[in-house]
Amino acid sequence: MLSLQPFSLAGLISLLVVALSGCASPPDPADQGAGIIDEPGVPKQLRSRQIIVALPDRLRAEWPAIARDLQARHQLRPVGDFPLTSIGVQCLVYQAPSDQPLDTVIAKLKSDPRVELVQANQSFEGLQAASRDPYAEMAYGAKLLKVDRAHALSTGQGVAVAVIDTGADTDHPDLRGRIVETSTFVEGGEPSFRTDRHGTAIAGIIGARADGAGLEGIAPEARLSVLKACWYPTPTAAKARCSSWTLAKAVDYAINHHSKVINLSLGGQVDDLLARLLQAAERNGAVVVVATLENPDNPGFPASLQTAIPAVACDIDGRVAPRRWRDIPFAAAAPGIDVVAPTPRTGYTLLSGSSLAAAHITGVVALLLQQALQATPDQIRTVLRTSAKPVTGPNLALTSAVGLVDACAALTRQTPQLRCP
Repeated sequence: MLSLQPFSLAGLISLLVVALSGCASPPDPADQGAGIIDEPGVPKQLRSRQIIVALPDRLRAEWPAIARDLQARHQLRPVGDFPLTSIGVQCLVYQAPSDQPLDTVIAKLKSDPRVELVQANQSFEGLQAASRDPYAEMAYGAKLLKVDRAHALSTGQGVAVAVIDTGADTDHPDLRGRIVETSTFVEGGEPSFRTDRHGTAIAGIIGARADGAGLEGIAPEARLSVLKACWYPTPTAAKARCSSWTLAKAVDYAINHHSKVINLSLGGQVDDLLARLLQAAERNGAVVVVATLENPDNPGFPASLQTAIPAVACDIDGRVAPRRWRDIPFAAAAPGIDVVAPTPRTGYTLLSGSSLAAAHITGVVALLLQQALQATPDQIRTVLRTSAKPVTGPNLALTSAVGLVDACAALTRQTPQLRCP
């Protein structure tokens, strides 16, 4: 990873990449001697060979008996359970012994009529990388998206934004007092919460204080909640890991606490449980903004969902890499190359990746919702799409349905009487 030097945004600037501490937890005694692969230091929600089984609410009275029967019948080790009230299911988590093929166990469980959904507890990653160019012009995001002008009309005041990510440094000068709520869904994740880098960067881009030490967020008066569902596997890991289990609980929490925007700056493989939850978020009026894979043919998940707003990273000139995402009706381009972001312990850094683009789009959505809090997710997507500007870059004929977000044009499209100065 690129190593940079600390800087203050007020003067001649050099940069700091702060290595983040992962969290460690002791092995679960229940795993010992049960044919379970031991993974010391890995939170139980992120261990391998786990299966999530969802039981329907109509069988609520039978849940305990079903859980015991499934355990005995398939020789599974129970490792957790949790309700997802937003979609009306009870989730049971089992760890499969190493001598049983995981796909075979899942297939057997799917054939059980008492079971509503079965899947592996999948892994997701934050889609962020270190900067490649430490001399890029800094803090260009607000100007490129015309957010600097849009702030005369809207600052996201009072809009509830859920950042489902790692933890974040709530004491950073740019975030102090800006994060109204935190919660952790990773076992043992509390001690490292305030030293987590990815969530600090995402929260800062979305909602850094207007009167802070350095950056001003895209929506500096939004109500930020940081929901920790991701964890660094080692202290020097470049990317954080999340799982179906942790992400499902965090999304369910965001829905039940009436978040208006949900930011998922991460990606992975198609996940049925998360798909159901994110569809429930749409039905409950939450706008879901997600990162995309750096893959010209596959945006990844949850970017592939029609109800999400996929974010694509562009550079300071609005250029994006070619995309051939035939099933994506619209992808929103926003700064994601050499973007200035806060890091724990008062630092700043340059970062790249669609994670950063998603954070910018989340902030713009909050600006729109301040002016029209009852706007539906579909209306917000339509406003962003119809007001977006053309992107630049090579092979534009392959870059279908990607537009550069324009905050001023979007506000005017949504509310014609509004005009940016």
